[in-house]
Amino acid sequence: MNDLVGRYFDAAISHLQRVREEEAGTIEAAAALLAEAITEGRRVFTFGAGHSSLPAQDVVYRAGGLVPMNLLNVPGMAGVTVMPAPLASALERVSGLATAGLDHTPATAGDVLFVISLSGRQVMPVELARHARERGLTVIGVTSLAYPGEVPSAHPSGTYLKDHCDVVLDSKIAVGDGELTHPAAQTTFGPVSTVVTSALMQAVVASAVGRLADAAAAGTGDAPPLFRSGNVPGGTEWNVRQMNDNAERIFYTY
Repeated sequence: MNDLVGRYFDAAISHLQRVREEEAGTIEAAAALLAEAITEGRRVFTFGAGHSSLPAQDVVYRAGGLVPMNLLNVPGMAGVTVMPAPLASALERVSGLATAGLDHTPATAGDVLFVISLSGRQVMPVELARHARERGLTVIGVTSLAYPGEVPSAHPSGTYLKDHCDVVLDSKIAVGDGELTHPAAQTTFGPVSTVVTSALMQAVVASAVGRLADAAAAGTGDAPPLFRSGNVPGGTEWNVRQMNDNAERIFYTY
């Protein structure tokens, strides 16, 4: 195996193991909030800007995922779909854009919002998390706590995403988001932030599903509302029923 390939996989595995061990408590805290929201019929939203939108999308409308998970799709923020691509970075610094996006959803007090931002320093995630909490939503932040203290906040308040959350999941990604070096490369490369953040999100969902399933087995709750793969017999029909049963909590279908 190419040395850089091996080093990349080693870095990703090592990082995942560290997060597994050091974030176990916060994963369970976030899972408890998510399971409670599902049990109480609340709505759940996920948000990330740029590449942080990828882990947000990864838990929405997918096989094995919880049905009532919704992407807060702020224009220009879903990956690198906006043209020119640098415009997305500029939009993340625009005040009022994400909060207007949230205000135009049916989100109400008691609902849950996951806000994903690697640095947690830009205007949009800070403003969105603060606004959501003011409206009574439960906010779960997924960020790297390596950034505060090393990189100044871009928000006028000087605060970071971590300062406006009920629970913070620390991805522990180093400033710069590069795990590899090469003598002839002028910067680090080989980011693992998407791998690690997606794993954190899926771990929270897995734990929440377990809590819901345990309650169902004990006769104190309903089976967790889960999607099946549309590529297995009966999967599409199953998913239609799930979406019909949860129609008041999902906003990615009509």
